[in-house]
Amino acid sequence: MAISVDIFFRRPGATGTLQAQIRQMVAEGILAGRLRRGERMPSSRRLAAHLGVSRITVTLAYADLVADDYLEPRGRSGYFVSANAPQPQDFPQGSAQPETASSVDWNRALSQPRSEASPLSRPGKPRDWRSFRYPFIYGQADQTLFDHQNWRGCTLMALGLKDFHAMTDDRFEEDDPGLLEYIARHTLPRRGILARPEEILVTLGAQNALWLAAQLLLNQRRIAAIEEPGYPGLRDVLHQTRCRLKPVPVGRAGLDPALLPARVDVVFCTPSHHCPTGATMPMAARQALLDAAGRDGFLIVEDDYEFEIVHDRAPLPALKSMDTEGRVIHVGSFSKSLFPGLRLGFLVGPEPFIREARALRSTVLRHPPGLIQRAAAYFLQLGHYDALLRRTARAFQARRRVMLAAVAEHGLAVAGGIEGGGSSLWMRAPDGVDTEALARALHVDSVLIEPGRPFFAAPGAPNEFYRIAYSSIGEDRIGEGIAGIARAIRRQA
Repeated sequence: MAISVDIFFRRPGATGTLQAQIRQMVAEGILAGRLRRGERMPSSRRLAAHLGVSRITVTLAYADLVADDYLEPRGRSGYFVSANAPQPQDFPQGSAQPETASSVDWNRALSQPRSEASPLSRPGKPRDWRSFRYPFIYGQADQTLFDHQNWRGCTLMALGLKDFHAMTDDRFEEDDPGLLEYIARHTLPRRGILARPEEILVTLGAQNALWLAAQLLLNQRRIAAIEEPGYPGLRDVLHQTRCRLKPVPVGRAGLDPALLPARVDVVFCTPSHHCPTGATMPMAARQALLDAAGRDGFLIVEDDYEFEIVHDRAPLPALKSMDTEGRVIHVGSFSKSLFPGLRLGFLVGPEPFIREARALRSTVLRHPPGLIQRAAAYFLQLGHYDALLRRTARAFQARRRVMLAAVAEHGLAVAGGIEGGGSSLWMRAPDGVDTEALARALHVDSVLIEPGRPFFAAPGAPNEFYRIAYSSIGEDRIGEGIAGIARAIRRQA
């Protein structure tokens, strides 16, 4: 199995020469069990480009590792983890990595909140959205990009006799060990996060993960800070806890820690790609948020929204990877990168928190379906997921270029970030244009957009904003669709 270049990460504040840092990250990966005997290392050229260093630096680091028998060269095939490399203890048992340090008093932080039903106010999508010629809607899969054949093959493997027990057994509170291992060894290291299986919980998508976090951390006496605008589904989850909500304005650089209220218990944020503006929180702001959490004693729930979809740069490290006090709860999902109907995500946090989240989950659904977990584990482990991400990223990058060019050509205003990637643009219509009325008018022209009002928590929210996504529309139809939006705006204005 080839080792992905994405799991290697230069940590902020690391000391020593670049050569020594590379040697250390490879040796630590082998000693922790993330890099295994016989696995092929990235080429020196690819790793150098990924880390932003010279190729000779990587070559010298590899030479040091060969000399110490961590790596072995194999002719023209490259470098492999040596057959004589140190053998770590069994990784799935959780003993290969130390327990994450935490300064949080979890007995005080965790609660037993009361909940009540609340209708979701998320932006609506018509059931027949595929019949629209220009569906600029977010969060739906494009069947022209999805790997139908290999997903079908992995599902058939999961249905086989060998995996009968994984599919049929009631695991009570346990998750599929193969899926947990992939998340721990591959998904999280790409975000700079090292976690043991005891610090990971599989969920039914990010929404379920946010609900679990909110139920455990909040009650009617606690204060939660949320982004404004922000994800409507999160607001509805938080209303169920009866906590006090404090919306914090989001600018072109995402959440500004300086604008947080003086007293807050939990901060919910989307630093990778803010929902819905697409802004990416810079490193300085991430560190400032962590510093404030340590100083003021609040917790952070990080929704790692769309981190995989970046263009022309490597993703910034997750907040969780920079957390030295155990104050960050990390939320991830495969639902957007694979397909929304999968409903498969995960929570990462200190063991006391995950233990309580696991117990709460078991009272509602025991665990996500075993068949889905095992099929997803095969799809991930066999490399199909990485191939799908590369194909999707290339397609989205091309569509984004076409959309930005069309938006500029027709004089439409982009209100959100345009440099970070993602799969949508946050737009602003001229003053006086009601985008809910605009969306209704565009239906006649077979165009779908998402009005921006549901993303705002405050009463009297502006109605000039709207979102257009390129995840579900072919590159060849984007220009015509944007022209239709521009015509409709001119009619309303």
